[in-house]
Amino acid sequence: MIRLSETARRALYAFLAALLLFGLGEWVRPGFIAPASVSAILTVAVFVGLVAAGQTFVILIGGIDLSVPWVLNAAAILLATSSLGENGRALSALALTLAMGLGVGLLNGIGIAFLGVPAVVMTLAMNGIMEGLTLGFSGGMTCEACASYAPPSIQSLAHGSWLGLPAALWLWLGVTLVVSFVLGATVFGRVTYAIGVNARASALAGVRVRAVTIGLYALSGFFAALAGVMLVGFGGQASLGMGEPFLFQSIAAVVIGGASILGGRGHYVGTVAGSIALVTLMSVLLAMNMPEFGRSIIYGVIILVLLLLYGREKGEA
Repeated sequence: MIRLSETARRALYAFLAALLLFGLGEWVRPGFIAPASVSAILTVAVFVGLVAAGQTFVILIGGIDLSVPWVLNAAAILLATSSLGENGRALSALALTLAMGLGVGLLNGIGIAFLGVPAVVMTLAMNGIMEGLTLGFSGGMTCEACASYAPPSIQSLAHGSWLGLPAALWLWLGVTLVVSFVLGATVFGRVTYAIGVNARASALAGVRVRAVTIGLYALSGFFAALAGVMLVGFGGQASLGMGEPFLFQSIAAVVIGGASILGGRGHYVGTVAGSIALVTLMSVLLAMNMPEFGRSIIYGVIILVLLLLYGREKGEA
């Protein structure tokens, strides 16, 4: 009999939860599991999953990134305003936007690794800074360029399809393969888990803990910016506040996927399952006409229950 690791079992539970939720959705509203409906749910899960990719990296070392809402929002606005909706400017605008996300993540990492600022404080402060900079440079979205649309090529990436599947899902599959390879088959991935288990012991073993920490937060900023690019491509235009829902959702997806919030345990495959399960749950609750306050309560209860369950297992092998 095949014995799964604790991390694999948690990921499997998340996938099973998603399947059960699809079944519940079909029972509540017939047609919920129609191909078009499932495709729409998975496409929304892409945005959560991209932000949660970066969140996974930092949570694996016991950190957290609270700056993702306004990094994402700033990325969406920067892409639209720097490209002016022109394909000829799309590549340079994309590079600038992703570099911005990397840069913000680097600053977060430097503050945490070298200045000793707690991750919660550093990333929350950075979120406020990014909000202020975004509102200031865009004039509260009143600037002339702020009305620009995403370039058609970016919109095609968000709305197009290939071999019968949305292009966004293919992008997410590629991200899943790359992140899974990095975490499971590289030295960088191994030292990430080692730092999450015991940062001091890792440093004594010769691991460059500060450098790895900075790199992980840079990746979190990169993925938040990538999600902003995809989101503005999907919606056509940027708007203020579009990143706010993704803070809670990205953390929830990682926790639902089985990662330990204390670090050292988890995998992005579980986060993928958690993203799908979370978005499916949101869709089921909407199908049940659950008011927003009820949905928020249910999300919070689920996170607390999972943290309690996984916290009791932290001593297991």
